[in-house]
Amino acid sequence: MTKIRIGNGYDMHRLVSDRPLILGGIEIEHELGLLGHSDADVLTHAIMDAMLGALSLGDIGHYFPPTDPTWKGADSVALLMQVDRLIQAEGWTIGNIDSVVVAERPKLKPHISAMRDRLSTALKLQPNQVGIKATTNEKLDATGREEGISAYAVVLLVA
Repeated sequence: MTKIRIGNGYDMHRLVSDRPLILGGIEIEHELGLLGHSDADVLTHAIMDAMLGALSLGDIGHYFPPTDPTWKGADSVALLMQVDRLIQAEGWTIGNIDSVVVAERPKLKPHISAMRDRLSTALKLQPNQVGIKATTNEKLDATGREEGISAYAVVLLVA
């Protein structure tokens, strides 16, 4: 019988000037970018936390602490690949990922295919195993006021 585990992840970062906007490993043209110790890719961070959470392995802060200068400016997709190797070493593989990015601007629909391709390639998955949706918060809360961008992810692991 196939064993399965499900994990969920969430991340949010503040929008600031003079930073690139990286989501799903893709740089998106925008006047603001996400502030963080690494590249602050909230989508990739949420996926990593979901992967780790499915196996009760903690969160990305445990493996890539923001206090460690090693990870300053790190490419989150490279970190994602390390997390993938960790779950594979535990005997698990990704069945599928489903995620949502919450942002008022920029409009993300034109970038979803590129994000899906980048993440599926990094994880050696088929593009149809990586679901990415985008929505707004209808001008409500910090995300709605364009103070930040957040992401939610659910990952199914199989063994």
